[in-house]
Amino acid sequence: MFVRDLKVWFPLRRGLTEILMRAPPQYVKAVDGISFDIKQGEVFALVGESGCGKTTTGKSLLMLHDITSGIIGFKPSSDLMDTYSKLGYQPEVLTEYGHINLASIPRKFQRPLRREIQMIWQDPYGSLNPRLTIFEILEEPLIIHKYGFTRSDRYDMIYRALELVKLTPPEDFMNRYPHMLSGGQRQRVVIARALILNPKFIVADEPVSMLDVSIRAEILELLLELKQKLNLTYLFITHDLAIARYIANRIAIMYLGKIVEMGETEKVIKNPLHPYTKALISAVPEPDPSNRLRFREVPIKGEVPSAVNIPPGCRFHPRCVALDEHPELKDMCTRKEPPMVEVEPGHYVACWLYARR
Repeated sequence: MFVRDLKVWFPLRRGLTEILMRAPPQYVKAVDGISFDIKQGEVFALVGESGCGKTTTGKSLLMLHDITSGIIGFKPSSDLMDTYSKLGYQPEVLTEYGHINLASIPRKFQRPLRREIQMIWQDPYGSLNPRLTIFEILEEPLIIHKYGFTRSDRYDMIYRALELVKLTPPEDFMNRYPHMLSGGQRQRVVIARALILNPKFIVADEPVSMLDVSIRAEILELLLELKQKLNLTYLFITHDLAIARYIANRIAIMYLGKIVEMGETEKVIKNPLHPYTKALISAVPEPDPSNRLRFREVPIKGEVPSAVNIPPGCRFHPRCVALDEHPELKDMCTRKEPPMVEVEPGHYVACWLYARR
C-alpha cells in the first residue's frame, strides 16, 4: 500500500453572521498532505500525540472518512478483481503492479474491498455490541459478506478464528457476552473479528492502550505471530514510542497533520533528527534505580496550535527550541514549509536544519 499527498479536511459549521458576511469557509486540517509506503508483510507505525491526525489517517485508508484529496494505492487480490469484474466495475489502476486507487472507488462498490482491509479498534469495551454473544459478533461479518453457506460452515470459521487468537477452548467463549470477558479477552475477540474475513491489510488503532500493562506484551506477541502465520501487513497507530520500537519495522512521526520524520525504527529512535522527534524521545520515562529524582528537560515549549489556524512555514516552529540555537533559520522556518528530504538511506525528515544543505 502507498499514500500520496493525502489530505482530510473537516469543514467547520459557519454561523449566520459569517454566512451574511460571506466569510470564507474554515476547515480542521486533520491530515494535511502526507505520503508514505507500507511494504508487504511489514509493520509500519504512525506515532504522535493525541490530535496529530494518525487515527484519521488510519480511518481514511479504510474509507471511513471522505478524503479531501490524495491517492491511496492498494494491491488487491485476484479474487477481489474477479468480484469487481462480475459487478461490471473496473477500479482505477495506478501502477504496473496492479495497485488501485481506493480514494476513487464509489461507496456502493466498497463492500467487497472491506474483506481485504480490516481494523482493530482501540477500545475493546466500546467496539463490541453488548447485546450479542461472541458467536453472533463474529458471525455478523460472515453473513454480511456471504461467507459460509450454512450456520455449520460459519461455526467452523468462528471456531478457527477463536483458536487463532488463543481463546481456547472456543466453545467456552462462543455463548458468552462481552461483559463476561476480561479486557484482554475482549481485545482478542476484536482481533478475531478483524481476521475472520482473511484480510491482507490491517489498521491497528492503539490496540493495547486500554489494556493492563501486564497483558499488553501478550497482545503484541499475538499480533506479531498472526502477521507471520497469515502474511499480514499492519499500519500500527500508537502514541507510545516504546511499543512502536518493539513491534514496528519502520515508523513515521506525525505532528499537526504532517509527517515530520520517517525511517527504520532503530534509525529514528537512536538517531532522531527532527526537534519534535527528539522531544518525544526525551519524554519517555527512563528507569534509573540509582537516582529516583532524575528528571530530563524536554526540548519543547508552548502548546500545540489549532488545526484550524496552522502556523505558516514549518508548523512546529512556534515550539521549536532549535531556533534559539540557529537564529539564521528563523526567517525560513516562519515563511516556508520544509520539504521531506532523505538524510541517510531510508531516513527522511522535514526540517530546514537538513533541507537547506
